[in-house]
Amino acid sequence: MRKVVSLLLILVICTGIFSGCHGAYERHVFEVPETFDTSKEYELVFWAKNESNINQKKVYEQAIADFEALYPNIKVTMRLYTDYGRLYDDMLKNIGANTMPNVCITYPDHIATYMTGNNCVVPLDDLFADKKYGLGGSELRYDGPTQEEIVPEFLEECVLNGTYYAIPYMRSTEVCYINKTYVEKLGYTLPETLTWDFVWEVSDAAMKKNEDGTFAVNGQKVLIPFVYKSTDNMMIQMLKQLDAPYSTPGGTIQIFNDTTKGLLYEIADHVEKRSFSTFKIASYPADLLNAGRCIFAIDSTAGATWMGPDAPLMDISEENIVDFEMEVMPIPQFDTENPQMISQGPSVCLFNQEDPQEVLASWLFAQFLLTNKVQVGYSQTEGYLPVTTKAQQSEEYLDYVNRSGEDNDLHYWVKLEAAKILQENTENTFVTPVFNGSASLRDAAGQMIESVTRSVQRKETVDEAYMDKLFSDVSALHRLDQVESTDLGPMPETAIWLLIGLGGTWILLAAGAIIGKIRKKYKENCSFTD
Repeated sequence: MRKVVSLLLILVICTGIFSGCHGAYERHVFEVPETFDTSKEYELVFWAKNESNINQKKVYEQAIADFEALYPNIKVTMRLYTDYGRLYDDMLKNIGANTMPNVCITYPDHIATYMTGNNCVVPLDDLFADKKYGLGGSELRYDGPTQEEIVPEFLEECVLNGTYYAIPYMRSTEVCYINKTYVEKLGYTLPETLTWDFVWEVSDAAMKKNEDGTFAVNGQKVLIPFVYKSTDNMMIQMLKQLDAPYSTPGGTIQIFNDTTKGLLYEIADHVEKRSFSTFKIASYPADLLNAGRCIFAIDSTAGATWMGPDAPLMDISEENIVDFEMEVMPIPQFDTENPQMISQGPSVCLFNQEDPQEVLASWLFAQFLLTNKVQVGYSQTEGYLPVTTKAQQSEEYLDYVNRSGEDNDLHYWVKLEAAKILQENTENTFVTPVFNGSASLRDAAGQMIESVTRSVQRKETVDEAYMDKLFSDVSALHRLDQVESTDLGPMPETAIWLLIGLGGTWILLAAGAIIGKIRKKYKENCSFTD
């Protein structure tokens, strides 16, 4: 019996080693204070990003004022950025100097990189679940959502290595803003679901010119039928729709494949026809669309207030605006029966501080950003969708969306239609794997399209040799060959047999114990009978 027990102990230890090595990760825990110390003063630093839309700044400022009224011992200082790239760079510098803000609105790709620095990002699992101060907690001084009231697809985006490290703040996706007037002038009718083939065909057809050199469809000397704002999203969504490799959850880079190459060849073909270009190379899609120089403009729903001849925000002069009928549709698809579109938008993370009470104060403020007033208020600034069902189903939000088209400001129909598309397609959205290096991979995805577009415009030859060099150069530039993958592959065969042996041993041991009990019972019965 002692030998059996010894063998079992050895097997258990070995199994722990194998299972611990296979897919394990280090998880740090934040211990939630028993109570929040309201006798102390807390000064929180909040980093956020807003576009040139002044209304977004006003929502933040009102949220801070309302929060400070509820918690007079907490003061929040806001630092606004107009670019996530600048915020990301500054954050890395501050992490190195251990001078991070308390709360930051950022992207999960960036958070994955922040996590590599000094265990600085606060894991939120225990904060989520805390009965007093967690999501929907009993001691909150405001009506915050429970975890079940956060849209699950959006909340899932905040999981890194099996742990929540953020809460979603707002969500958007990409849509196609279309000059329907020009589509029909070219003899086409918009389909129920937009496809890549349709967009390419119409875009190529629009290149027909008049004898004076102007384009037949718009009568102007300038026309770029199809312009894409975010080429990283373009490549990522195309690959997803084709079920082609991009990366694994553990960080194995897979984007340099034949499908990617085929997509780049197709894009190059339309660039050569001058029917396609990008924001970085041509101009802002909204400016081209509103001036009648673009037919298909793909941009975020968060840019909806810039799109269309009646847009409340616009960068071009009034005399350049062309009147046309506009349509807003989901992005083009390869498979109309299985639509796929990216889910994007900012999330909120916390940074560790020496005082756990200060972290708890930060968490109270972060949660406040999920209350209905903040969620509905910010969603009204652009084509954002609130991340909680609590806000989406609130009377204020329903009244807002039901008044679509009443005016070209707060109730601008394009903005509301863009948000509606995301709401109706939430189940069709996806996110890319998040790991240390995923932000670089995203940049690389877009750069390949940008590079091919520039090369074709410069009359360079785009062939197999070009593609091989492009893959190599992009990988090196973004250091993708240095990304450390946590994918461990299949479990070793020896470990598998060891686990099988352990299972068999336990079965034999259990059987032996049962037989022993039966024998013992039998002997007792025999003794009693005698």
